[in-house]
Amino acid sequence: MSRAMLLVSLLIIMIITSQFEWKQQLISDAESTPAVSQKQLQSSKREEAVKEKIILSQEKSIQRLNELVRGLREQLRQCRSNNETMSITLSSLAESVIELERQQILED
Repeated sequence: MSRAMLLVSLLIIMIITSQFEWKQQLISDAESTPAVSQKQLQSSKREEAVKEKIILSQEKSIQRLNELVRGLREQLRQCRSNNETMSITLSSLAESVIELERQQILED
């Protein structure tokens, strides 16, 4: 009988001590959860800040590219107008040369 009582009392002691350990684990988990969530919040804020910086950098690059495109379009317009002017000038010169040749032929 004394063995049975001893085993029962050991079993009760083990149950009681294990409950204390579980409560301590739950308390430490509950205490660490806010710290973990704060760390997660901080890391997510950092990630958002990095993403915003990347987006701003990309927007600046896009603006620069748009300005370059505008400049190139303006240069293209100028080149086209110069080409048109040259074409008109060349055609009028060609007509003048043809007219001079006709006059020379008529004089001969």
